[in-house]
Amino acid sequence: MSLANKLAEERRARLAAERLLELKQAELSAANRKLGRHALALTKQIGATQAEVETVRDENERVKSDLTEANHKVQQAEKRLWLSIQSIQDGFAFFDPDGYMIGANTAYLSIFDDLEEVGPGVSYMRILQLLTDEGIVNTGDLDPKTWRDEMARRWQAPTPSQKVIQLWNERFIRLIDQRGHDGDIVSLALDITPTVRYEAQLRAERERAEAANRAKSAFLANMSHEIRTPMNGVVGMAELLGDTGLNDEQQLYVNTIKNSGEALLVIINDVLDYSKIEADKLKLNPEPFDLERCIHEVVMLLQPIARDKGIAMAVDYDLFLHTNFVGDPGRVRQVLTNLAGNAVKFTLEGHVLIRVTGVPGPDGHSSVHISIEDTGIGIPEDKVQHIFGEFNQVEDDRNRNFEGTGLGLAISQRLIKMMGGELWVESEEGVGSCFGFKMDMPHADAGAPPKVPQMPAEIRKVLIVDDLEVNRIILDRQISALGVTPVTCSRAGEALDRMSDDIDLVLTDHVMPDMDGLEFAQALRDRGWQGPVVLLSSNPTVAHNDPGASQLTTILQKPLQRAELFSLLADLEGRSITPDIPRLPDAAPPADEPDARPMRVLVAEDNKTNQLVFRKMVKDLDIDLVFANNGLEALDAYGEALPDLIFMDISMPKMDGKTAAREIRKIEQDTGNHVPIVAVTAHAMSGDADDILAAGIDFYLTKPLRKAALHDRIGEHCPDEARPPLPDDSDAA
Repeated sequence: MSLANKLAEERRARLAAERLLELKQAELSAANRKLGRHALALTKQIGATQAEVETVRDENERVKSDLTEANHKVQQAEKRLWLSIQSIQDGFAFFDPDGYMIGANTAYLSIFDDLEEVGPGVSYMRILQLLTDEGIVNTGDLDPKTWRDEMARRWQAPTPSQKVIQLWNERFIRLIDQRGHDGDIVSLALDITPTVRYEAQLRAERERAEAANRAKSAFLANMSHEIRTPMNGVVGMAELLGDTGLNDEQQLYVNTIKNSGEALLVIINDVLDYSKIEADKLKLNPEPFDLERCIHEVVMLLQPIARDKGIAMAVDYDLFLHTNFVGDPGRVRQVLTNLAGNAVKFTLEGHVLIRVTGVPGPDGHSSVHISIEDTGIGIPEDKVQHIFGEFNQVEDDRNRNFEGTGLGLAISQRLIKMMGGELWVESEEGVGSCFGFKMDMPHADAGAPPKVPQMPAEIRKVLIVDDLEVNRIILDRQISALGVTPVTCSRAGEALDRMSDDIDLVLTDHVMPDMDGLEFAQALRDRGWQGPVVLLSSNPTVAHNDPGASQLTTILQKPLQRAELFSLLADLEGRSITPDIPRLPDAAPPADEPDARPMRVLVAEDNKTNQLVFRKMVKDLDIDLVFANNGLEALDAYGEALPDLIFMDISMPKMDGKTAAREIRKIEQDTGNHVPIVAVTAHAMSGDADDILAAGIDFYLTKPLRKAALHDRIGEHCPDEARPPLPDDSDAA
């Protein structure tokens, strides 16, 4: 090859090498640039990572510091908690789910008298074993094993019940165990020794108080018996003496003795009632009763006192209100007697009005409002609430003329509250007072209130004559409700002037100024008036015995019950002057068989005075009377006399009346007989009646005895084969 060719090839090779070098240099530059970019990105990433690492390192240091501080606080709280638990005087312990002790305070461990075995790691069952083996606990009537078994069953229950145990040193510990969700148990051992001793002291004091209360009740019952027994002789003899021929002065003395004795019995009853209320022993006995009749019975009781003072008593009972309710009639009557009796006592002139209104409810009840208004001396405004206190009375010169215990209003307020009612008073000194109470009472029957009767067609105008305005207002309203036109007059002379042919009926009061009702009736007849004349009298007996009664159609007791008024007006059709005044029937000869025996009555009574009183009270009866001085004699007399009726005193020597009654009932179990036994007792405490009747006694009478009550009992139980003991029906009435 030529040199030129070799040089050309070398040049071509060098140029190719140069181009390849340039190419590689370009690739190397590109790679360097790329590597630079990656290096920059990596440098940035390393920087960020280093920052994050630094942040995490700082956070870890902070968390580590916080954990250290928290751990320190936890340890400090645990120390404080444990110190607190240790300072607790009661026992405190922890147990794991398997019943092994985790820890306990000193008070808990001290129960075990420093036994080294009792501490963390000991089981609860071992603790029970140590309690009995070491004599730490008093298991009472249970043997140690039985006691441990019961305690183990209690411990294993999901919710262990509280348990009181007694230690050997007379300390009492209440165990309270609470099981947690993970099975751990927190056990408290509370020292209740002071509480137990205090409760024992309270029980002892309560027993002493109850014993004192029983002693007080026994004292009151004994006081009642000791007072009523001689009072039976005083009141009974006074009643018998009043039936003998006495002059006016002697009759006054006898009535004073009798009234004073009965006033003393009222005081005794007030004291006993208040004692029973204070001891929560007074019970209500609801039963159906006629409220209107109950009110009129109270008025009849107080009528003689009011009549002697010249005071009129009136009753204004809502015409459209029920009369039959369910309640305790005895207590309602007692409240009415207290309130109305006070009204009569503190009223020197004027009237006492008992007003009854009511609002029927949809559920067979009525809200009944009863008010007692008087025109008496009144009560000063600052003393109104004072009078409801126990033994409180308004002290002033006027009140010293009136006697009493000061318990009546306090008892009445308690009774009304017991019956779910409310009692209030309004009074103006020198004008009068109004005592009222309201009660919600169920109706005794589901019927509607009494319907107003249909009046005879000939009764269209009624003349009412009464000097007392309140009586005129009541009669005016009642007559108007019947669809009849009333004409009212305050004087008989005024009534004579207003008489006219269209008057169909005359209702006149008995006692009036200038001209009384009987004289007024005579004046009407003298003028030729032949219509019916009805006399309203608070003392019908006196009116019956007056010759002027022949001019009357009838005489009605005042205040008038609405049923009597309705019956009177409904029966007047076609009647005029024809009298309808009840007369006592002539005595008829006895129709008894000549061989009929007298009724046999056995009386067991240890007091000779009471025997005499009993004998005199029944002296007019046709009976064979036998006395026994005690229960033993009564048993003997029962077997010998074969009585038809027994009056049994309760308190007698040798054998009391209840024991004697039980013995008689035992005898009758064999004979098949049953002789009625009437208890006669001076006891009047709550529960006496139930106790007496539980002894087999049929009836119950409280001393002092009343002649009418004895006659009623004897007449009720006369057998068919015996002669009637009462002389005739009129005497019995």
